[in-house]
Amino acid sequence: MKKPNLAVDFCGVRFPNPFVLAAAPPTDDAEMIARGFEAGWAGAVVKTLGLEHVEVNLVSPMMVGLDYEDKKLVALQNIDLISDRDIREVLPEVRELKKSYPDRIVIVSIMASTEAEWKEITRRVQEAGADMIECSFSCPHGMPERGMGSAVGQNAELTYERAKWVAEAAEIPVLIKLTPNVTDMRPVAEKVKEAGAEGVTAINTVKGLIGFDLDTMAPIPSVEGYSTEGGISGPAIKPIALRFVADVARDVGIPVAGVGGVVTWKDAVEFLLAGAGIVAVCTAVMRYGYDIIEELNEGLLLYLEDKGLTSPMDLVGKGLPKIVGHGELSRDSKVLAAVDEDTCIGCGACVIACRDGGHQAIEFAGPDAGEDARIPKVGDEKCIGCGFCRTVCPVDGCLTMQPRDEKVTA
Repeated sequence: MKKPNLAVDFCGVRFPNPFVLAAAPPTDDAEMIARGFEAGWAGAVVKTLGLEHVEVNLVSPMMVGLDYEDKKLVALQNIDLISDRDIREVLPEVRELKKSYPDRIVIVSIMASTEAEWKEITRRVQEAGADMIECSFSCPHGMPERGMGSAVGQNAELTYERAKWVAEAAEIPVLIKLTPNVTDMRPVAEKVKEAGAEGVTAINTVKGLIGFDLDTMAPIPSVEGYSTEGGISGPAIKPIALRFVADVARDVGIPVAGVGGVVTWKDAVEFLLAGAGIVAVCTAVMRYGYDIIEELNEGLLLYLEDKGLTSPMDLVGKGLPKIVGHGELSRDSKVLAAVDEDTCIGCGACVIACRDGGHQAIEFAGPDAGEDARIPKVGDEKCIGCGFCRTVCPVDGCLTMQPRDEKVTA
């Protein structure tokens, strides 16, 4: 069998692999991006630039994480803004990056206000040698008073107008980065397509308030006792991102760069199955470093080999036909929980979950069972096969859902 090749074609551009660095702190200067390229990333989206007259005043601190039980950084909130670096310093770096890494893809994220500004920044980015442009219509907290950020991406007509300005001025592919802070991204993506842009990036951060300091009673991150709603990223937003990517890829038919909560190669495969053509990563890189690309590339390569596939492009959109409306799901499928007694550790998580969150179908065998007293038993007549017990079980494969007609009654 032919060995898989990780290279992909996206919006007419050839990427050495489907993994790019998202527009964020890890792409705020050329030295950082170069380290990413050396590590193996196929491309990078340079942190969003504005024109030199746009004043960017950052606050400090601007980031705070959400931990859950023993898991660090399940989500990250930022109240960062676009790059505070002068575009006149950054664009020469873009030119040097392309000279030093001609096979790597340099995408520059831009943000502007008026038609003249959008077209000017587009022209200057092209002249610097960028391979693609990404337009940020999606920052959840940045400069709405200037008609910038998610104030644009939440409005289909504003999105169309500004995307058309850039598409008219661009001679390289244009991606429009869309906000998830809408009920339905498809009407906005349709306008992107109508405007002539080559693709969309989905998603940007989810607008949220990550928490409060219980001592000061102030929201966090606290800036002299005050804070604001920010953008939530990290593993917690992956389900939201997958939903929007699938919606746009299936119903709009425009190329999608997927981003939002990717940490492992398995996450990346899910984005490809949902219809993404490339996958961008931010929070995981900030936490674990650029070298996670080794695991991403190796894991994807082994997965392709295992499935007998030769390219990541063979995965794009393959999961979409199996996403259907709720009314189309089979009502004939009936399953029951089944406990593997050999691997069960008797923790009781499934008993509590079913008792207080389910249908009281699982209970311990009881003292008469001797050594097996802590083995959960499933009552067939009560179990409706909801699957919650399997979700809380800490042992992989211990609790499974089996077809009702094949279930052996305890």
